[in-house]
Amino acid sequence: MDANNLLALLAAAAAFAVTAVLAKPVIHWLRRMKFGQKILEIGPKWHMNKQNIPTMGGFMFIIGITAAVLACLAIAQAGALAPFARLLPGVVVLGLALAYGLVGMVDDLAKIKKKQNAGLTPLQKLILQIVVSAVFITVLRITGGVDTAVWVPFANVSFEIPWIVYIIFAAFIIVGADNAVNLTDGLDGLAAGVTLPVALFFTAVGLRQGNGGVAVFAAALAGALAAFLIFNFHPAKVFMGDTGSLFLGGAVAGLAFACDMPLILIPVGIIYIWETLSVIIQVTYFKISHGKRVFKMAPFHHHMEMCGWGERKIVLTFAAVTAVLCVAAWCFGVVPHVA
Repeated sequence: MDANNLLALLAAAAAFAVTAVLAKPVIHWLRRMKFGQKILEIGPKWHMNKQNIPTMGGFMFIIGITAAVLACLAIAQAGALAPFARLLPGVVVLGLALAYGLVGMVDDLAKIKKKQNAGLTPLQKLILQIVVSAVFITVLRITGGVDTAVWVPFANVSFEIPWIVYIIFAAFIIVGADNAVNLTDGLDGLAAGVTLPVALFFTAVGLRQGNGGVAVFAAALAGALAAFLIFNFHPAKVFMGDTGSLFLGGAVAGLAFACDMPLILIPVGIIYIWETLSVIIQVTYFKISHGKRVFKMAPFHHHMEMCGWGERKIVLTFAAVTAVLCVAAWCFGVVPHVA
């Protein structure tokens, strides 16, 4: 078996095991600390039964992923499977995801302290996200993980842009993806369920490119999310909180840039994009129409709930749509680029 394949398999297994083992102790600790979810007053009334379910459970998969990546680094450093340097892109992506997870943790703690579903101000969060994205893309450039050529999926063409423009472009994509994943985290298992096929997609891309760092991190992400879903799928015993959802957003965006194909997020992240667009459309139309709505409620998953769909059906449907588009992106978009 190829070294990258073996490391990716080890990463997935280790992340799954660590996350699963940590689940019950973390949930118990969150309950003891009274870190419970607060439901927005303007949110769905039928979600009130989720009040005080432990949040910040994203720690479970964050620790699992970090432990798995560090274990693979240790193996590589020992020279057992792969050169240490080949795993650096995964370490840089992990750094981005951890930084965004830290922003989410600050936000979660602020919500808990205020006893309401509002933490950092939007401006505070935005500034932190922009700074982190700029540092990430600069480090990735220094380590040779990205250049200024933007590749267009399916068309299989690239175009060069100046470095300063690329930083702005990268910040827009990364911050947008991070907030989009955060918006998607509104039902039991939704953000994790949609992100799991995306993680598997980037694992395949990393292996196809020979990018061990991407393959290891993405595989660890997939393994950890599979374990987390055991406790987060409806009815959820724990929520990931902004700690987890902002970590996931950073992870997904970071993987796209580490593969040097940021625009691949358009097909594989279509659910994140549509969830965000549904909010933008709803707010904009509400303002210009003086109170009328396009959707019964936004983001779109709440609209589907109000149309009579259950949480499990929504999650499985959104995850299936993502999986189909990941396969399409792989077959018709990625393979011609990396072959």
